[in-house]
Amino acid sequence: MSISHAPPDPPAPDVSGMSEQAPRTSPEPAPPGLQRLTPASASARRVRIPRWLRRTTGPLLLLALWQLLSGTGVLAADVLASPGRIAQVGWDLIADGSLPAAMGTSLRRVALGLLFGTLTGTGLALLSGLFRVGEDLVDAPVQMLRTVPFVGLIPLFIIWFGIGEAPKIAIITLGVTFPLYLNVYAGIRGVDAQLVEAGESLGLSRWGLVRHVVLPGALPGALTGLRYSLGIAWLALVFAEQVNADAGIGFLMVQARDFLRTDVIVVCLIVYAFLGLLADFIVRSLERLLLQWRPTFTGR
Repeated sequence: MSISHAPPDPPAPDVSGMSEQAPRTSPEPAPPGLQRLTPASASARRVRIPRWLRRTTGPLLLLALWQLLSGTGVLAADVLASPGRIAQVGWDLIADGSLPAAMGTSLRRVALGLLFGTLTGTGLALLSGLFRVGEDLVDAPVQMLRTVPFVGLIPLFIIWFGIGEAPKIAIITLGVTFPLYLNVYAGIRGVDAQLVEAGESLGLSRWGLVRHVVLPGALPGALTGLRYSLGIAWLALVFAEQVNADAGIGFLMVQARDFLRTDVIVVCLIVYAFLGLLADFIVRSLERLLLQWRPTFTGR
């Protein structure tokens, strides 16, 4: 009989309850010389620059560069006045009342031209967009007139209306009409046909469809057209006030051109820019107020 000298097997460990009794080990520390990395998105969230500061940084840097070039003589005063000189001239024009009076005259011209252009462009777009007969009668002539530069019609307007206020307002009206017509017409024809069918299935009349389905669907396009029209209205005003004007911002620019006053010209351009920016802000506020039902992407 042979005897085995192998050592006996060790007893099996008791694993019952090991998961509850096993101590939790802490994560191993990072090796020396290494640092824990933080995601870039987390650090970006911690440092947040106010939006108003980001929006004003570009103009302020441009203004500082302008002042630097003027102060070092790179920009001569007869070519482009310095920002300090322009601010002083602007204050003088405000103090003697000439700039407020000119702004009032120009605003009145833009308001009348915008009113007449809005009524004309929107009316033609409704007639052409809602009725096929209206489209056949209106759209082709409007498209033909749209391709004619409205500035080229200034001599004809002078012959028709004289050299008073009428040709100036007519030029602005013509510039405002076509962007509104195109955007309102596209907004009406861009309404989803399924929405119209749903309105008809609910028993809406033709006027009910127009009021509750078509016009709300065309409203975003109409407001976009209004923003375009405002920009063109200020552009048309610049040309209109060069036509034998005796008041307005354009009249100040003509006088400044005759006397080589670049500072006054820049002041008038800045006024044009701020008035246009104010008008665009008003329309954007209307968009936020009237289009609350439409979720849009606001950027990231």
